[in-house]
This record gives sequence, structure tokens and C-alpha cells, in this order.
Amino acid sequence: TLFRSPGRCPLRKHKGRRGVFSGRIMTDHGAPPNIPGFLPHQHQDAETFRGKFTRKLQENPFVPIGCLATVGALTYGLISFKRGKTRQSQLSMRARILAQGFTVAAIMVGVVVAATKPRQ
Repeated sequence: TLFRSPGRCPLRKHKGRRGVFSGRIMTDHGAPPNIPGFLPHQHQDAETFRGKFTRKLQENPFVPIGCLATVGALTYGLISFKRGKTRQSQLSMRARILAQGFTVAAIMVGVVVAATKPRQ
């Protein structure tokens, strides 16, 4: 049997301090919770794609450089592979791995810098 006592159903309604619990749905008809130190997000002006891209580029210019280096090494490696230059293709794939590592490191440095930067 599923229940511990035959007359008790675990999905019956319970009246709690904050609301009514019925099964898996908890309803609360009061005000939103007051969390110390938390301010609701204020809607700001919508940022365009170009504006956001230039802002991100100025904040951390090494990420796009690493992305372009990765794409360049990958493209050159695929072209070399298609032409039958296996040695050049292998070297390009290794360069791609290095460029990807540089990009990931640049992202991590950007995250650390953003986390330690004081908020305005």
C-alpha cells in the first residue's frame, strides 16, 4: 500500500500560516516576500544589439580576438585537409585548440574582473 494509514490521504488540504497547501500547489495571496539586500530589477532602456556588442567588446576585447583566431585556425585547417596537406591540417587543428584555450581563459578572466568590480 502506498499510504501509512488507510484513512489518511497525503494530498488533503492543509491550512498553513502563509496559504493553503493543496497537493503540490502552494498559493499565497499576500504581498511579495521582503528579502533583505534585494532590490527588484528596475527596467532600463532597451539596449540595441550593436550597442551591447560594442560595450562587451570594450569590456573584454580578448574574447572576440580568441573567437576569430579559433575560426581562422579551423577554416585554414579544413582547407588544408581538403587539399591533402595533412601535416598543415594537424598543425592548424592544434592551433585551433590553443585559440580555444585562450578564448576560455579570456572568458574566465572577464568573469573574475566583472565579479570583483565594484557596482555602481
